[in-house]
This record gives sequence, C-alpha cells and structure tokens, in this order.
Amino acid sequence: MKKQSNLSRLMGYAGGHKILIYLSWILSIMSALLALVPFWYIWRIVHDILEVSPDFSQAGNIASYGWSAVLFAVLSIVVYIAGLMCSHMSAFRVAANIRKELMRHITALPLGVTEKYGSGNLRRIVNTSSAATETYLAHRLPDKAGAIATPIGLLFLPLAFDWRLGLLSLVPVVLGFLIMMKMTGKDMAQRMEQYQNSLFDMSNEAVEYVRGVPVVKTFGQTIFSFKRFKDAIDNYETWVIAYTKGLRLPMMFYTTAINGVFAFLIAGGILFTRGGVTNELLLNLIFYIVITPVIGTTLTKIMFMSEDAMIVGDALGRIDEVLNEKPLSESSVNNIPKDNGITLEHVSYSYDGEKNALNDVSLRVAPGQVIALVGASGGGKTTLANIVTRFFDPQKGRILIGNIDIRDIPKETLMNKVSFVFQNSRLIKASIMENVRMAKPDASREEITHALKAAQCLDIIEKLPNGIDTVVGTKGVYLSGGEQQRIAIARAILKNAPILILDEATAFADPDNEVRVQQALSALSKGKTVIMIAHRLSSITGADCIYVMQDGEIVESGTHNELIERNGVFTRMWRNYSEAAEWKIAKEVTA
Repeated sequence: MKKQSNLSRLMGYAGGHKILIYLSWILSIMSALLALVPFWYIWRIVHDILEVSPDFSQAGNIASYGWSAVLFAVLSIVVYIAGLMCSHMSAFRVAANIRKELMRHITALPLGVTEKYGSGNLRRIVNTSSAATETYLAHRLPDKAGAIATPIGLLFLPLAFDWRLGLLSLVPVVLGFLIMMKMTGKDMAQRMEQYQNSLFDMSNEAVEYVRGVPVVKTFGQTIFSFKRFKDAIDNYETWVIAYTKGLRLPMMFYTTAINGVFAFLIAGGILFTRGGVTNELLLNLIFYIVITPVIGTTLTKIMFMSEDAMIVGDALGRIDEVLNEKPLSESSVNNIPKDNGITLEHVSYSYDGEKNALNDVSLRVAPGQVIALVGASGGGKTTLANIVTRFFDPQKGRILIGNIDIRDIPKETLMNKVSFVFQNSRLIKASIMENVRMAKPDASREEITHALKAAQCLDIIEKLPNGIDTVVGTKGVYLSGGEQQRIAIARAILKNAPILILDEATAFADPDNEVRVQQALSALSKGKTVIMIAHRLSSITGADCIYVMQDGEIVESGTHNELIERNGVFTRMWRNYSEAAEWKIAKEVTA
C-alpha cells in the first residue's frame, strides 16, 4: 500500500476548507508575480533617465512609472494578505481537527498507555505537533508556491535584458542551492527527529519535576534528586551545541553565496565594459543590482520550507504514534456482574516487554471483603489495582468481577461498578460542588452536601468564602493535600460504587487530616468490596486479608495476626514500621 504524503494527510483533516488551501497557493503565486512588476517599472525609470541625461526635464513618464510601481506593490501585498487569510482559516481548521481526533482517541486509550507517554509528552504532542502543522499550512506552503513562482519570473526578467549578467546573477543561486541541499538532506531529517525527541523528553520530565516539587521541598532535596529531568536538560544541551557547531561552516558559506551576488555582477560589469561603457549595459547592471536581493530572500524561504517540512513530518509521525495505540476492546453485550467479588487468575503484565510488573498473580476478593496490598515500591501493588479497574489489560490471565471477565463488561458498566481514591487526588478549577458532582452529574445539592458531610469536609466548607460554591484554584482559594483528598472521598461517596480502590489515600495527609481522612474512608468502605494499597501498616490491621507483594508476586497472605505469627516478610515490615513510628514519637517528645 502506497504511503500517504504529509500533504495528503493534512488535506484529509481540512474537510470543506480544502479549497481554501488551494486558493491560498494561487493567490500567493499571483502575489509573487505581481511583486516583480515594480522592478520592471524601475528599469523603465532608469532607462528614461539615462536616455535624456543630462536634461532630466524631458523624462515625462517617471511619475506615471513610479505610481504604477507603487500600485503593483500594493496590489501584491493585498493579494498576499488575501492568500494568508485563506491559508490561516484552513490551517486553524486542520489543527483543530487533529487535536479533536487526538483527544477523542486519548480518552479511549487505557491509562497504561497514557502513563507510558507521560502527561507532558502527550500535552506536547496534542499542542505543539498540531501547531507545527498550522505553521506549515498557514505560512510555509503559500510561501513555497510564491517561492517557486518567483525564480520563474526572475529567470525571465534577467535573461530578457542581458543574458550574460542574468547568468552571473544565477551563479550564487546554484551555489546556495547546493549548500542548502547539503544542510537539509536525510542527515538533517534524522537530526530534526533527535531535536524533537530531546524537546519532548525535557518537556515531559519538566512536568513530572514540577509535580514533585512538594516532595523536594519537604525533604530538602535539590534538582539533582530528579536525575531524569537533569539528564533530559543535559541531553538537550549536548544536542543543540553539537547541531549548531555542525551547521556553522555550511551556513557561513550559504550566507556568503547568496549575499555575494554583487561581487559576481561587479566582476561581470568590469569585464563587459572593457570596450567602453554604454547606457544599455549600465542600465542593465543597475537593474540586476536592484533585483538580485530578491534571489537571496527566495532561497532563504525555500530553506525554511525544507526545515518546516521535516518538522511537520516529525509532528505527523508522533501524532500517528499516538493514534496507532489500540483502545481496549469493547463488549457488544451488556454483561452485568451478579456480585462484587473480584478474581485474578494467573495474571501477568509487563510495561516494557521485559520484566514483569505482575507475574502469575492469582487471588480472590469475596463480595464485601476488605483486602490490603503491601510491599516495597515497585512490587506491583498499583499495577494490580490498575489492572483490576481495566486501566490496561493483562498480557496473560484474566480478571473477573462477579464471575464475568472484565473484558466482556461494557466500559460504562465497569466504571459504574468501581470508585477510585488515588494517593494524589486532583481537583479541577471549578466549585467544590462541581468537583464532587463529577461522580454523579445529576446529583442534587442535598446529595452533594450529604456526601461532603460523610467525608468529614464540613470544616473545609465552613472556612471557604462561598461554601460549596467556592471555586478552587482562584483568588487565593487553595486546599491542602489532605483537604483535597477528603473532597475526592466525598466524590467517591456520592458515586457509591460497590467496588472501591484506595491507592495510598492518606499519603499526603498531615496528622490532623489523616484522622479525618481515615474516618471518611471508614464511611466510604461500609458494605463495599475494597482493595487498599498502604505503606502505613497501622491503617490496614483490620483488613480481612493482607497480601504482601514482592517483585510482582504475592509472597504472603493472611490476616494481620496470621502474618505476624508466620514471622516472615510482613513481620519484618511491621517491625521496621513500628520502630520508625516509635522513633518519630520519641523525637517529637524530646523536642
């Protein structure tokens, strides 16, 4: 199958605005040709002056030639502006359609895919890559049409007056074009991809670094604690310096060539006037000196167009990479689980295709049971919770809810079955009421107030200027991590889903907020099937079953007392946790 060109791809996004793209090219060509006409009138003015010299009073057509030159120059500008209006209207539509398609596709992708790219990287693909296509369509393609028309007109004008000077004026064009081909070849395309990769990496790591600033401040760490961010900056610095040094010499020769046209013309003028200076030769020499700067401008436009073509090709490649990611399969049958029990059967999952984040995990959570997942970071706890909620599908094994494979449960039905409270819950820039109402769009004010009360949020509401109608994130209204967590719990209470996933729900809560969050979680968990992920082992002592995870596998399971009696991995974890808690208390008492 023949691969579509980048231009064909962009035309496919233009829809009914495609005609405007073609019209912008036509207008740009007309503008470029009209812009050459004033040069002919300038030649006529110089011709008449030389003809009547030294009695300039006899040059009666100078004013009419001058106004004609102004008229065509203004007409060229007006036509060019009309072309830009057409190109911008179509370019904006193309960029908007690309962004819409990307966002529709991203919302259908599993969370595992979005985590693979990173939020900063995805944001840059949606915004920057689509913006690259906008610049290409709105400016570069119309300029390319004009740049192609300009040399054709220039070939006619110089060669029509004195073919010898005309050929001399084209020598720098040939030299500049050869140097440009060297700079914008396949090697440049590879470098442009490396450049975009380094920008994307730096953007993505910057977002992750900013999100981690609270942790940096809390523990007094420096930027060097975020090694990936620093490495991304260093990589970008290394690439840019090497790229700039590599192009320094060819760019110097290119600039010299396109600006050296006068040297060729002066040398030609000296050579051609050895037999004497004629008015015609002087007239043509003046004309070429006036018009040849247009050649340099045209070549520079062509060079930028080659660079932008590579940028837009890279942008479309990144857009396609996201669009080629497969959404999760959808069930055509509305299978409704009979109960809220969860079963994992020999589940395995790998993020990179090499090391398994989950390795042959099997467990059973009975309806209404509370289980806890504990273990060191990287043990697979969050992956297990995410895979139960179908943020991505297992590569091996299956997950069942109510004895139905979750792949056979419609997405909306599954989402109605599950509520989540993550360790770093975020609120959107909207009122408290709207933030909570996201869980149930048709909820009444009374229902929302009841959920906030159950989530221990009344103290938060009382201190806000407009109560639950206060917009978070504006006019100095911000909530602490623990307060945001309680609002997120209120959202989960309002949803009232029978299955609850708690991923380090008290991680960012201060001691006062932690008590309230625990009370809110207790209210939320009543009668539900709960999967808890916790590092604070004191919060899961009452769990019906605790699963200890290590390197993607379940190494121990049982109640708190059973695991302590077993004197295994959990016992060591509990001992270390207790010692750390006692040390903290002793330190506070001493202080």
